[in-house]
Amino acid sequence: MATKKQQDIDPFTAMESLREALSGVGIVLPSLAVDVASPQLRLVELGRVRSDVAARLAEALQRGGQQ
Repeated sequence: MATKKQQDIDPFTAMESLREALSGVGIVLPSLAVDVASPQLRLVELGRVRSDVAARLAEALQRGGQQ
């Protein structure tokens, strides 16, 4: 269950923060967007990516974002 603090995070701010963090490790999610169809849920769509991008994302997460 989401806490009040989690529900108060603006999805557009969260999306841009994620986009910047991913860009910092050389990863672009071309379909990254806010789900405007369900504004009350504040969802961020990660979208679809090629398998090589998914593998690079996994590697970046595993090393804690350090290059």
